[in-house]
Amino acid sequence: MNWFHPNKVIIQGIIDDQATFCALHMKTLGTDIIAGVCPGKGGTTVEGIPVFDLVEQVQTEFGKVEVSLIFVDPYQVLDAAQEAIAAGIRCIIVFTSKVPPQDTIALIKCAQQTNTLVLGPGSHGIVIPQQVCLGNLQPQFYQPGTVGLITSSRHLGYEVAAELNAAKIGQSMIVSVGNDSIIGSDLAYWLATLNKDPHTKAIVVIGQRISQVDSIIAYKKNHADKKPIVVYLVGLKAPQTKIYQDAVTIITNHLSTSIPVVNRDRQTATELRKIGLKIAKSPSEITQLIKKALAKNS
Repeated sequence: MNWFHPNKVIIQGIIDDQATFCALHMKTLGTDIIAGVCPGKGGTTVEGIPVFDLVEQVQTEFGKVEVSLIFVDPYQVLDAAQEAIAAGIRCIIVFTSKVPPQDTIALIKCAQQTNTLVLGPGSHGIVIPQQVCLGNLQPQFYQPGTVGLITSSRHLGYEVAAELNAAKIGQSMIVSVGNDSIIGSDLAYWLATLNKDPHTKAIVVIGQRISQVDSIIAYKKNHADKKPIVVYLVGLKAPQTKIYQDAVTIITNHLSTSIPVVNRDRQTATELRKIGLKIAKSPSEITQLIKKALAKNS
């Protein structure tokens, strides 16, 4: 998937108010929205965008679709995503949150079998400042630059970007990974993506869950990337749950998708520092650490 030139984007569930707003927002910014999909609404239009009953009908009319943005009801997400995958779409962004965990696990397995990228559930999309907008992130909060930003919180992302912008440090790509307990592409995937991106010189990760921190640690232990990574940990002092994303683990151990764990804020920071990551305690400290890292690598 070429994130700098996404072609032929569709919106499943386009009649949803959020989806309609998002469609107009992206269309204004030049995103190639070719159609919407909503069963029973075929033949209508939304903000000048033609609506079809099925994804397959869009493919017949316009050819291969690259990206599907999903805004349907949580209990319809799995069906909508599987329809898109069956039609050959290999990049899916799920904006709907609170998707049933079993459905998300089934979607992840289907995506793995077909080499499909799933961003979300609960994602707000991707922005490449002044180039690409896939979702409802507001591009006016970002400036072009060389720092990749990965977050599950849209508003924390805005806050961090504002601090970077004030220091004249722009962003290369902003990725909202999703705020559900179980998500498709995790932090490790996007760390690898940004480490391969020639436009990115440093990476900021806003982590809110213990499972996200575990993903960062697992990635760093298996990759010797040279790009500096700054981690901003939010809310780890509050009680959390340990997430089991592997369906086999959940079933064989007769566990629910999560179990309570104790606060491990200090332990987590220590683990991250041991593997060479910089830990920021506030958005303003992120800027200081990024400045030092970029100066050192220049």
